[in-house]
Amino acid sequence: MSPSISGRTQLAGIIGWPLEHTLSPAMHNAAYAAMGLDWVYVPLPVEQETDIYRFFGAVKVLPFVGLNVTMPFKQAMLGLCDEVATFAQMAGAVNTVHVSDGRVIGYNTDGRGLLEALQTDAQFAPEGRAVALVGAGGAAGAALVALVLGKAAKVTVVNRSPERAVQLVGRVSPNARATELGAVELGSAEAEQAVRAADLVVNATSLGMQTGDGSPVPVEWLKGGQVVCDMVYRATPTPLLQGAEAAGAVTVDGLGMLVAQGATAIDIWTEGMQSRAPRDVMRAAAEAALKDGGGETGVTG
Repeated sequence: MSPSISGRTQLAGIIGWPLEHTLSPAMHNAAYAAMGLDWVYVPLPVEQETDIYRFFGAVKVLPFVGLNVTMPFKQAMLGLCDEVATFAQMAGAVNTVHVSDGRVIGYNTDGRGLLEALQTDAQFAPEGRAVALVGAGGAAGAALVALVLGKAAKVTVVNRSPERAVQLVGRVSPNARATELGAVELGSAEAEQAVRAADLVVNATSLGMQTGDGSPVPVEWLKGGQVVCDMVYRATPTPLLQGAEAAGAVTVDGLGMLVAQGATAIDIWTEGMQSRAPRDVMRAAAEAALKDGGGETGVTG
C-alpha cells in the first residue's frame, strides 16, 4: 500500500550508492502504516561523498525525522553528525541518524541488528563463544563492537588487508573487556584455523551480492555445529551459505539483520512515543519485496 502524503507528512529515507537493491522503503513504509505514523520513507541515491555535505545542509531544515546510511558513506558520516553515540564511535561508522531540533545525531544499529537476528533466526548468543569475523569495514566494526558487548570469548577479524584488520582491532581493543581480539590475513593458515575453530562465522563484506561472486572464505573450512551468518541478502542463498548448509552448519542470511537494524532505527526515531517497531510486519514486507524482485540482492551494512 502506498503511503498517504499530506502537508504534515514527515520524511525518512536511506542514503547511499547504489540503492536499486534496497528493501528498506518497503519495510519502513509498512511499519509506519502499522504504527499510524504520518511518515514516508524514500531512497536517496547519492554517488559522490562531496555531495553528502550539501545534502545534510538541507536535511536540517526539511521535515526529516531520520535517515539510514549505507555503503559507501557510513564512515564519512562520523564527521557530519553534531553528536555521535558511543557505539557508533567504537564501531567507526554511522548507519542511522536522528534529526532533532536541527541537530543530526549519529547511531549504529547494525551491531544490535546482528545480535537480534542471531537470536531470532538461530537461537544463538555470542557469550563465551569463538567468532571469525570476515571484513574490516564499517559493518565489521559494528559487528565487532556488538560481539564484544555480547561477551564473546574470542573474535578474530579476517580480512584481505591485514593492516585494516589490525586497525579495527586496535580501535576496539581498549573497550574489549574480557573478549580476546585478533587480526589475521585472509588466505593464511591462521585464518583457516580461526574459521575452523569458530562457533560463529560472520561475513561482513559485500562479497556474494553480485552474480558470479564466490564465498568470502573457502567453504571447505566450514563444519557442522557452526552458525554461519552472511550480511548479504538475496533471493537465493549466497555461495557462503550454500557451502555452510552443505557442511551441516546453521545458516543466517542478511534479511533478519536488515529488519532488526531498521526496526531499531525506528525505535530511536520514535523514542518517547510508547511504541516499538513491528518486526513481523517489516519482515513480511521485506520478504515480499525480495520475492517480487524489488530488491533482488543487497547487503546489510
